[in-house]
Parts: sequence; structure tokens; C-alpha cells
Amino acid sequence: MISKKRVLVIEDEQPIAEPLADALRREGFAVELAGSAADGLDAFSAHAPDIVLLDVMLPDGDGRDVLRQIRQTSRVPVLMVSARGEEMDRVLGLELGADDYVTKPFSAAELVARMRAVLRRSTAEPAGDAGGLLESGDVTMNLDTRAVTCGGDPVDLTVKEFELLRVLLGSAGRLVKRDDLVSEVWDANWFGSTKTLDVHVSSLRKKLGDDPAAPRYIHTVRGVGFRFSSADELQP
Repeated sequence: MISKKRVLVIEDEQPIAEPLADALRREGFAVELAGSAADGLDAFSAHAPDIVLLDVMLPDGDGRDVLRQIRQTSRVPVLMVSARGEEMDRVLGLELGADDYVTKPFSAAELVARMRAVLRRSTAEPAGDAGGLLESGDVTMNLDTRAVTCGGDPVDLTVKEFELLRVLLGSAGRLVKRDDLVSEVWDANWFGSTKTLDVHVSSLRKKLGDDPAAPRYIHTVRGVGFRFSSADELQP
């Protein structure tokens, strides 16, 4: 018997939370509700969810602070939910490590589709030599353990950052077009902001200690895509 995916919904508006929980249960999810930031963090620790739906505006704090705390210990997929749809709000949430951003009002069908897409990406075996290593220079990625090191030091990546690096590192020395990156890391039908990719590339560069003005690892081909340096380029 396949176990149900566990969803933690951190949402203080009961007229939204209860019907949403019912809809998710009908779709086969096991649902845990929390109505505040504090309760949400407690529930996260107690129930080890497979995915989190996190409202931005909570009665005792900002959902983005909850996301920061979750990301200190876990890469579990997180979808931010907010009535605020401004681009910078979405970009900030994604930069903090959210895997998707849904603006109220939304349909249950859309939300479930996004959740399933995120869960597929976070649990799918990487393409290519599953269980092997990808490396170029001093950057190494273990596809089995999902561990990444740079210069021998561990690098803590979000799910999206890991998948982005996987695609770039797997094509080291070759250009990867923007559309191909979005299709691989997000979804072929992704319709979000085009800045999402740039935000994640910027975050990945920071974690690798890369200088965007004089990159060692990730090079931008303006208007076209990105290229990770080949092993020859990264030789001392």
C-alpha cells in the first residue's frame, strides 16, 4: 500500500484552511493544520511533512521567517501562499528557498497540480547516472546522497538550487539555454516570472562563492542561458 503524502498547511484563515484541507484529503493527501507561525513550526517538527503550504501573513509573524527556520534544517518542498501577488514578494519568497509561490485566490485544482509537480521534482531520480557523481573542478555532487561540496566544503542547497546545479554540472563546459533550465528545474509549462531563474542562479553563485562580475563556475550567456565551467577551465 502506498503511503499518503503528508501536507502541513500553515494558514490562519479558517474559511480557507478547512475547505482546503478537505480538498487535499479528497486528493489523497494526509493533512495537518496549523493556524500560526509557532504552531506551524511545532507541527513541522512533530509530523515531518512531505510538503508545506505556508501562508505569508500569520497572526504571530511572517511566513517568510517560518521558511527561514525550516530551511535551517530541511529541504522539504515549501509552497508560499499569499494574497499579495507583487513580483518582488514572489521573488523574495523564492530567494529564501520556497519551491513555488501561489497567489490567493487560487483553485484547489491548480494548487494540487503545483504540489504534485514540486513533489515529483523533489523525489525523482536525477537523469543520467543515478547514484553516481557529477563533478567539475572542485565542485562535486553526489546524486545518491544529494550532497554537494565546493573545494571540499559542504554546500547546503535548496531543492531547486540542487536541481539547477545538477543540470548545469551535468552539462559542464556546454551552454544550457534558459528555456531548457526552466523546463528541467521547474516545469515545461511554467508561467511564473522569468526572474525566478536569475534569482536561483544568483543564490547558487553565492553559495559556491562565485563572483558574478568575474565568475569561476557559472557563466552567463546574456539573453541565452548559462554555462558551468569545464574541468579543464577549473584546473589550478
